[in-house]
Amino acid sequence: MDVDLPGAGEQIVLAGLGNPGPRYAGNRHNAGFLVLDELAARMGGKFKSHKSGGEVLEGRLAGRKVALVKPRSFMNLSGGPVAGAARFFKVGPDGVVVVHDELDLPYGALKLKFGGGDNGHNGLRSITKSLGTKDYFRVRFGVDRPPGRMDPADYVLKDFSTVERRELALNLDRCADAVEALLEKGLLAAQNAFHAG
Repeated sequence: MDVDLPGAGEQIVLAGLGNPGPRYAGNRHNAGFLVLDELAARMGGKFKSHKSGGEVLEGRLAGRKVALVKPRSFMNLSGGPVAGAARFFKVGPDGVVVVHDELDLPYGALKLKFGGGDNGHNGLRSITKSLGTKDYFRVRFGVDRPPGRMDPADYVLKDFSTVERRELALNLDRCADAVEALLEKGLLAAQNAFHAG
């Protein structure tokens, strides 16, 4: 299955992954939430509690009807709220876009893709299981590998470093631009514009 434009002509469910609550707010694992906050600011709206199990903001982005979704469950259980929102808004898997942190990309690098494995990411694993397919869009925000022998699970639950925070607003802004490009112009155009090297 090869899809270029998410949910052509219909509603989009745009899910950002993270863990709820102030304790996790600045963690690398919350990159998806942070990108969605930037998109919500662009839309001029606020998230509201939704029966699908997430915080949801409905509106228009890049000329498309979207529902931004931040699951209220913890990362490992992201699939329930994302699939719940897809059912509620009558969106097929190819209309789902997931924004998440990615250990295998340098900090701030972006990659967009359709389908593929979960690469050890528990949020993606949960979504794939709940949707019953891996055929959905992903926008991957690079957080880099942990230094030395640090456990990746500990690393992603730490806040961005002081050095990383200097570039964070710029990187989140660029990731939000990439999401808009995906919705408006499709996967190939967004990859050409935002993949480095």
